[in-house]
Amino acid sequence: MILRSSSVSHLQSHHTQRSIIPFPPKSSSSENSSIAFPIRPNALRLFKGSRFIVHRRVSGASPGRVDPDESPNYASISPQMLEKKASFVDVLKKANSILPQVVIATTILALVYPPSFTWFTSRYYAPALGFLMFAVGLNSSEKDFIEAFNRPKAIIAGYVGQFVIKPSLGYLFGTMAMTLFGLPTSLGAGIMLASCVSGAQLSNYATFLTDPGMAPLSIVMTSISTATAVFVTPLLSLLLIGKRLPVDVKGMISNILQIVVSPVAAGLLLNRFLPRISSAIRPFLPPLSVLVTSLCVGAPLAININSVLSPFGISVLLLVISFHLSAFILGYAFTGIAFHNEPDVKPLQRTLSYETGMQSSLLALALANKFFPDPLVGVPPAISVVIMSLMGFSLVMLWSKKKV
Repeated sequence: MILRSSSVSHLQSHHTQRSIIPFPPKSSSSENSSIAFPIRPNALRLFKGSRFIVHRRVSGASPGRVDPDESPNYASISPQMLEKKASFVDVLKKANSILPQVVIATTILALVYPPSFTWFTSRYYAPALGFLMFAVGLNSSEKDFIEAFNRPKAIIAGYVGQFVIKPSLGYLFGTMAMTLFGLPTSLGAGIMLASCVSGAQLSNYATFLTDPGMAPLSIVMTSISTATAVFVTPLLSLLLIGKRLPVDVKGMISNILQIVVSPVAAGLLLNRFLPRISSAIRPFLPPLSVLVTSLCVGAPLAININSVLSPFGISVLLLVISFHLSAFILGYAFTGIAFHNEPDVKPLQRTLSYETGMQSSLLALALANKFFPDPLVGVPPAISVVIMSLMGFSLVMLWSKKKV
């Protein structure tokens, strides 16, 4: 049915108080003088008590003003397209859930085919860990860090876990390596050295995956332990190993800035001032973080594969596993006793368990290679990188599913 412009004008004047029906300017062409649109027999009932919106089909004319109450037409967007887009984003965001399995697969691949990771040398460690810290910063806010500094008791507890509980365990298992297992002194020194270094940036990432609200507190703990490691690590090494361990102070400060402070600050600033960009790249961070973590785990194992598979490798492996397992358990138990009255004691226990059980074994490996002539000193730190990652992210998988 075709409704001529005269009819439309009559209807428009009849309902001028109830609706606005815009039309394009009149044209001298007979083709454009009529506005055609389909009307069902009962369509005119819409005039009664409701606004009448005309969907125009105008030939050769630009559209006029649109009624502000008119809803946009989404008919051209396929529901399947929207569903696929949503599911793709969900897959990206859930990539962190497979991190423990990826770490296990990485370990197996590094053992079976070391060249798959030997290209990822130590010069890539700092940028890789910095990327993980950027991901944490992008998902945090400056308010979170201010609140973290308002918990000095928790920060002190994390420090005790890093530089009291963990070195004590390192001395215990290092001594056992030399006495009960009859291993060379250099291997026992390697276990002690791994216990003397600061907290690991991977502990911040593990905390973020389990309890995102605790991630700033974890970063503060790790940053403080890393900053003071300039003085504490040589002192502990002197007490436990019996010889001085020179540390590059400028290099340590640069390490802190590159791996922790700068990436986290960049993530916070991007999230604060460029939220649209942050929202656009945030879904891609989980899968990239999983990839970077697997490289940080597989590379040290692949590079030191000959020492790990040597006759004493199994004994060192068992000692390192016992060392980290004890550190995770004691960190969790110590926090439960010290903060039993806190309302968030369980998240605190998980956070300090990560802080105590995971340390910067990559730093210990670098110190061993630089300051100890015996290459066996670097074997325990190399194994420690893999073991603490496997244990830590296994706890992520366990605690993320069962938060109590």
